[in-house]
Amino acid sequence: MEVWVSILLSICAASTPLLLAATGELVVERSGVLNLGVEGMMIIGAVTAFSVAQASGSVYGGAGAAIFAGAAFSLLFAFLTLTLVANQVATGLALTILGLGLSGMIGESFVGLPGLKLDAVAIPGLSGLPVVGPFFNQDPLFYTSIVLVVAVAWFLFQTKAGLTLRAVGDSHDSAHALGINVIAVRYFAIMFGGACAGLAGAYLSLVVVPQWTEGMTAGRGWIALALVVFASWRPWRVLLGAYLFGAITIAQFHAQATDASEFSHLPQWLFAIIAWATSLPAQFLTSLPYLATIVVLVLIAGNRRLTMINTPASLGKSFVPDR
Repeated sequence: MEVWVSILLSICAASTPLLLAATGELVVERSGVLNLGVEGMMIIGAVTAFSVAQASGSVYGGAGAAIFAGAAFSLLFAFLTLTLVANQVATGLALTILGLGLSGMIGESFVGLPGLKLDAVAIPGLSGLPVVGPFFNQDPLFYTSIVLVVAVAWFLFQTKAGLTLRAVGDSHDSAHALGINVIAVRYFAIMFGGACAGLAGAYLSLVVVPQWTEGMTAGRGWIALALVVFASWRPWRVLLGAYLFGAITIAQFHAQATDASEFSHLPQWLFAIIAWATSLPAQFLTSLPYLATIVVLVLIAGNRRLTMINTPASLGKSFVPDR
């Protein structure tokens, strides 16, 4: 039982940065903006969190700085795409490249230094429960990711502001005709998405691996983008998808470290499957989360009706007020 609890806790750790980044991107895309710069914002958040935590001695200061850095970096994207009406796809890709390069330059002096780790916070009355107790003795960002999904779901579907944001994403021309400030709504949405991406990066350098390594996001920003599509722009599906991809990530680590002979007591057909999985090259196993991303996107693309129903109609389209 303890082994399975340990595996599930590892899945939680692998899923949290995906969930934080994807939840923020969901709000951005619901407003009709396609931000492909999530990877760049995550890596900026990671290096900012590590450097500020090192300088201040406070992991919470590092996490707060990562939120600010992600939001500030997203403002550059917002200015280029909303004010200057630059192409959203090209701008997002450019910001990802900029973020990767800039973070490498900022973090050069921090490579190899031991970092500060965000300590777990036990929830009184729950952390002592048998079996499930360890899930209530997690770091604050894990709790934040769950609360964030609940808050975003409530905001989008239970509030007037959420309805306004969805209206902008579904038809910015109609929203503008009703007197809604489309540009302002999208600015706020992009800043929120950037803040979430920055926090996701902070999770990597303060919780998952408390140190700075160049390129430590390792494509998680792209997986977060795919998660939003996988979830059909629904918060609860983002939660499910993040944990599914987190499970795939942890499964490939365990497959690389597992000795198939330990399972010889299992039925022959099951033992054969485990033996085959553990014999696969390590490079192939490492690529499993990204292969799963491709498979999911292909399956979703095959169902055009589902995609058209759920996709914000103005997604990726530039808006220029006519009056």
